[in-house]
Amino acid sequence: MLNSIIQTSLSIQVFLLCTATSIILGVLSAILCKYKNRATQSFLITIAMLPVIVQLIIMLVNGNLGAGVAVAGAFSLVRFRSAPGNGREITAIFMAMTLGLATGMGYIGLAVIFFIVVAAFQIVMCTINFGDEDNCVRDLRVTIPEDLDYEGIFDDIFERFTKSVKFESVKTTNLGTLYEVRYTVTMKQDIVPKEFLDEIRTRNGNLNIVCGQVQTKDAL
Repeated sequence: MLNSIIQTSLSIQVFLLCTATSIILGVLSAILCKYKNRATQSFLITIAMLPVIVQLIIMLVNGNLGAGVAVAGAFSLVRFRSAPGNGREITAIFMAMTLGLATGMGYIGLAVIFFIVVAAFQIVMCTINFGDEDNCVRDLRVTIPEDLDYEGIFDDIFERFTKSVKFESVKTTNLGTLYEVRYTVTMKQDIVPKEFLDEIRTRNGNLNIVCGQVQTKDAL
């Protein structure tokens, strides 16, 4: 089952079987990529087509080392000319390429087993919200008058509504008449409660408050 179906020469029946497997696994990979994740139509079509494209390239290379190096260079060129994606998108690309490599070498059973294992693992990780604590972290920016001491002014509020607070920076605004204090806070709930912002704006004289997701680089 795990042996290659390609022997000494490639027949039309074997080619069609490998191509059909690549197309099916590519479509299933695109569907998997959408599970609890946002993805554009262009990206999903790319993931669906990538296994069959890689499969044909591997079949054309047919063990030639020089051609293999040329193909790797071509993939590198495409990667550096593309916009960087998040970790899950990059993983989906590598998965689609791996499926294409397996079917291109005739290891259809191995490709199917690999997809089932990876898909099951990804679904379980998404279902249990593994690593989802970062969604509770907020970037909080509060504007206060210059006559207020920003040191510890919101400590009692933070103690009631947050798990942890990290003071990031303070800067003057409006020609030095106001301060903008920035914190990184971890909320006790997944959403920012209205009471939390109401308490802060009451304390800062109803000046500007900005609370949003922390901007981080999503990388592997």
